[in-house]
Amino acid sequence: MNTLLRNQIVNMAAQQQKRNIVIVGGGIIGCTTAYFLTRHPKFDPAQHTITLLEASSIAAGASGKAGGLLALWAYPECLVPLSYRLHRELADEHNGAERWGYRQVGCGTIGAVVKNADLKARGQGTSTSTSDLKEPNDTTAAAPNANLPIQATDNKDKDSKDWEKLPKQDTAATSLLSESVLPSDLDWVDASLVRSWDVMGRRGTTETAQAHPFHFTNAMADLAASKGVDIRLGAKVTNITSSNDSGRVDTVEYQDRNNSTSGNENEIKTITDVTDVILTAGPWTGKILPRSKIEGLRAHSVVYEAEVSPYAVFTDIELPSDWTPEHRRVKGQKRKHRGHVDPEIYARPFGEVYACGEPDKTIPLPETADQVQCDEDQCNDLISYISTVSPILASAPVKAKQACYLPQHVRFGEERGPLIGQTSTPGLWIAAGHTCWGIQNGPATGLLMSELIFDGQAKSADIDKLDPKKFKV
Repeated sequence: MNTLLRNQIVNMAAQQQKRNIVIVGGGIIGCTTAYFLTRHPKFDPAQHTITLLEASSIAAGASGKAGGLLALWAYPECLVPLSYRLHRELADEHNGAERWGYRQVGCGTIGAVVKNADLKARGQGTSTSTSDLKEPNDTTAAAPNANLPIQATDNKDKDSKDWEKLPKQDTAATSLLSESVLPSDLDWVDASLVRSWDVMGRRGTTETAQAHPFHFTNAMADLAASKGVDIRLGAKVTNITSSNDSGRVDTVEYQDRNNSTSGNENEIKTITDVTDVILTAGPWTGKILPRSKIEGLRAHSVVYEAEVSPYAVFTDIELPSDWTPEHRRVKGQKRKHRGHVDPEIYARPFGEVYACGEPDKTIPLPETADQVQCDEDQCNDLISYISTVSPILASAPVKAKQACYLPQHVRFGEERGPLIGQTSTPGLWIAAGHTCWGIQNGPATGLLMSELIFDGQAKSADIDKLDPKKFKV
């Protein structure tokens, strides 16, 4: 049988089959998948049923607590151009500028040097001897979160640790930096402290855009629901079973956390006659399907109430090595930094500024997104570091201190990028492991999943290297 005939048979079978599709996870990947499934030319609501199960609420995890940066310099390259274009098209079609704040932004990296005199001038204290201060994880400290373990990275300075970057920029992204003068409208950073400003992308072109992740994810969910997707919140998947005859998935069991009819919180409900299950549960994908090797990496962030010019700013801030933020100093704790920190700061639509800090693995992934623990001291570290270079943000109200878990596909200790496609179990699909680029790559992932389901192959991009079966999933 030649390849053309085989593809025709596959396509005809996919078009003729009645499908009962269950999407597991109500983050950006699950919601864009639901959206594009209902927009596929072969979708027929008379033949096809789509149910989305979310253990807590839409965008309760990283999809609601991300920065929302969209960039042509993101990764993986097989998804980025398609997804970047789809973001623009979705915004044009559904009034994204107003609904989820879609817009273009300037983007670059500042190098800043903050000295003791600068800190004293702002009333942020001077460098303090730390010889008699407690470690942040010293149980004798008064802080409620002070028992979280902090790991030193070497023996040179056991009182501190290297600031760890979020996995935002790869080598290709860094190569796009070009030195420039600090833009005049980037007036919420103290220019007197800035030693360098490197623009991301080519001069005269816009390589970076933005969407408010919580509003974008919820808009995708609403648009999918308007076309018939049954969204069930508080639905925590507990088991996926396959037919004894065909080996294909056929049943999904879930705990209904919101609407237990008997008052039993552990009551299990069942969806039968399932043809396809798409796992889009972010870091929880690894709990449902351990062989996927999807893990969670906790990251903290804060949200300010502030209306500032639209820039996404990566930072490299040099601080006095013995300076301790006030919230730690008053508790008798030592500093966490070793003189350099690099928080990311994104002006956002709707009068917000978002900032995120270093990741950690001190607290394991909980059962559901609404149970994620936030270490307030880590958020306060972030606020303290940013206040050294931005007087405007130093005086702005903080509306949220939060944490989430980034989904990572990790093999042999290395991040491998997302998994998108059918697993070795017939009818069981996976789209997860997007790390910090889930919002950016959500539309492409959703479109490609719709093609895999209804066409039997991905048509809009070559994602062969993301095939789960290559990793024995």
